[in-house]
Amino acid sequence: MFRQFLEQVDDKNIYLITSLGIFLGFFILVGVVLLVMRKEEVTYMSQLPLTDEEDKI
Repeated sequence: MFRQFLEQVDDKNIYLITSLGIFLGFFILVGVVLLVMRKEEVTYMSQLPLTDEEDKI
């Protein structure tokens, strides 16, 4: 199915480069967000699965 689609479409490289750009852009954005986060927020979020709501009060 994909071979037929790619054979019929001209300028296949545009689709490949666009998908690679979206992929890289997403992971670069996630990396930047993780680097900018405060340490307290990361610690709080890492403890969420281990603590109950009652423990915070």
